[in-house]
This record gives sequence, C-alpha cells and structure tokens, in this order.
Amino acid sequence: MNKINTLFWAATGLFCLWMLLNAFAYLTAAEAKRLCAHFGFPDYFRVELAVAKIIGVIILLIPYPIKALKEWAFAGFTITIVSGFIAHVCSGDSILSSASALLALGLLATSYYNYHQIIYIKNESSSSI
Repeated sequence: MNKINTLFWAATGLFCLWMLLNAFAYLTAAEAKRLCAHFGFPDYFRVELAVAKIIGVIILLIPYPIKALKEWAFAGFTITIVSGFIAHVCSGDSILSSASALLALGLLATSYYNYHQIIYIKNESSSSI
C-alpha cells in the first residue's frame, strides 16, 4: 500500500503542479494568448480552461472528496490533454513539440491507476473485517 500511495501522490503532485503552472500561464502570459489564437480558440477560452484546471487540481488534491467528483476531474483532464494534443498537431505543430501532452497524459494515467488501486485495497480491507 505504501508504494501505491507514493506512486499516486508523486504522479498526482507532479501533474497538479504542471496544471497549476499551465493555468497561471493561461491567465498571465502573452505566449498563452498567442497560442490560443494559433489554435483558433476565442480568447475567453483560455480563461475558462485556466479556471477549470484550478478546480480540477483542487479536486484531485483533496484526499477524500466524493469519488464521482474525482472521476469527473480525471475525465476532464483526459479530455483537455487529448484535445490539446490534437489542437497542436492540427495547427501544424510537430509531434515532438506536442509530445509534452503525452507526458502529462502518462502522469494522469499513473495517478488514475494508483487511485483505483488505493480504493480497491480500502474496499478489500473493509469487507474482510
């Protein structure tokens, strides 16, 4: 259980830090504004995306929220990352320059898998009592 917890919190912590830095950049950096225009997104979309990422990070970092909320956060981040990857590629960016999205997806998948391992172990230990 210790290894699973460590993997979960390491992957989740790195992913959440990444998303918070990304959200901060969406709200403050001219490059983020330019990137959204490059993708053909309206300017308000980057603000919406930043707010959604901050909310998602909070949900992922709360140790025991309602399980459905955490599932929605994982799903939302998955959709956001996959959509971001597609936006990069379809806007003419190289696969290599878009690959950071795949790294983020790997961190998210690691977090998700270990989250479910933790839930499974807790359910098994409570049912054996």
